[in-house]
Amino acid sequence: MFKQIKQLFAVFDEQQPRMQEHDLKTAVAALLIEVMRADDKLDHNEAKTLTLTLKKYFNLTDSEVEELTTNAASSLDGAIDYFQFSKQINEHCSAAQRIEIIELLWRLAYADGEIDPQEDYVIRKVAGLLYVTHTDFIAAKIAATE
Repeated sequence: MFKQIKQLFAVFDEQQPRMQEHDLKTAVAALLIEVMRADDKLDHNEAKTLTLTLKKYFNLTDSEVEELTTNAASSLDGAIDYFQFSKQINEHCSAAQRIEIIELLWRLAYADGEIDPQEDYVIRKVAGLLYVTHTDFIAAKIAATE
């Protein structure tokens, strides 16, 4: 009987979809894209800010940024939550770097001149997943406006 139960659980484990592993660049790009998409308006300034941010933050060429954003958008489309992206960031970034990523998200949200409530929600959610304190969250928001 125990053998049958063990086999049942083994079959169940095999049927469970595995969470996709992403590299750090894809994870950060996906979260930036999610903020850009949050207000359902694809603004030219946001797209430009996304490209410039990825080029500067990861030292990429235009073609590398295009490939990265395509891959990140595809990964984001198949994701059911942000955990698979935040996990990579938490594993590879210090607390200061995670705060900097929150600031990058705020800068992207401000690129179109206004913060939509959905953008604010996404950034708050991500900040929680990245273990960024509320004080640091607010400091990043203020720094993004300067």
